[in-house]
Amino acid sequence: MSVKRTTDRNEPKVTLQTLAKRLNLALGTISAALNDSPAARAIPEHTKQRILDVARELNYQPNYFARSLRLQRTYTIGVIAEQIGDPYGAMVISGIEEHLRDSEYFFLTVIHRHDPRILQNYSRMLVTRGVEGFITVDTSITEKPSRPTVAVAGHTSVPGVTNLILDQRLAARLVLTHLLKLGHRDIAFMKGPTNSSDSATRWAAIRAVSHELGVRIQPKLVVQIEQDLTTPQLGYPFAKELLARQQRFTALFAYNDLSAIGAVWAFREAGLCVPQDISIVGFDDVPLAVFSNPELTTIRQPLQRMGQIAAKTLIDQIEEKAKFQPEIVIEPELIVRASTGPAPSLLSRGTQRSLVPAVVNGGKSTARRLANSGRRHDA
Repeated sequence: MSVKRTTDRNEPKVTLQTLAKRLNLALGTISAALNDSPAARAIPEHTKQRILDVARELNYQPNYFARSLRLQRTYTIGVIAEQIGDPYGAMVISGIEEHLRDSEYFFLTVIHRHDPRILQNYSRMLVTRGVEGFITVDTSITEKPSRPTVAVAGHTSVPGVTNLILDQRLAARLVLTHLLKLGHRDIAFMKGPTNSSDSATRWAAIRAVSHELGVRIQPKLVVQIEQDLTTPQLGYPFAKELLARQQRFTALFAYNDLSAIGAVWAFREAGLCVPQDISIVGFDDVPLAVFSNPELTTIRQPLQRMGQIAAKTLIDQIEEKAKFQPEIVIEPELIVRASTGPAPSLLSRGTQRSLVPAVVNGGKSTARRLANSGRRHDA
């Protein structure tokens, strides 16, 4: 199949001089208008629009290399993420990309998988490649970075770092109030992996709000996720562990949506129905949440919007358009769907206890299905 060429290699390159000759304007005026520099404020709007129209007509392509040398700028930032495959990071990075695209910035992404040595090496590599700032995603920062930095889900106060965080206490209050109104008193919890930057803060918020609302956190109803996966397999074995302890509960507050969906599989394998026997609440509201069966009640983090805010905040700092902010707090929203319902009656609670052994002795085929399903989602 042939592709029609839209330009001719032999055509002369359109430069600022070409535009100046066509418009009969000074090079500085054209450059200021195209770069939207402070000097452009003195240019009449109709003149700026005429410059932009002609640049578009002639398909003018700015020489970013020459521009970088002239202005000592690279218009490039580094994005440091835990991994690419997880829905949380993917949505944040999508928001970053969207804002940077409109701002004519580039970004380079590195993945560290919570390895401090790799994180340090990659940070240095990004600096040598001329990045003007960093955005970190689910990454714990402990030392002052060499460039302006915005940390999405950053919880440590570090000079020069803006932490973009969710109001975890409000999130915990929304979930626990919702479950209490439905009559749930025996609530199980999944704590997040220790290497996730949100885990400790979220658990502290849950404990504080539980105390305020009179919710008793029972040790046997708390499990610690000890895996680092980007599929529903994340929560599956820990939901089985909860059932194996044979401690009655009617609701589960999972660490995130993937662990909640994995729990649905484990409970269903044990013969339990969601939400008739056990209600489940997730966290994040990733796209998969609405396609789970049943659709998942969850805390919505505006992840894509958070990525946009992070990018805008960083660029404003780089270009000195705004004062440094040590912290930006985002409000969560409870999205109620089909995975939560009224607490079951005493009869169904007894049924739940009798079905516990089913999940302890079985589940291998479901585990395989979950692993395969996860691989499809990552593709």
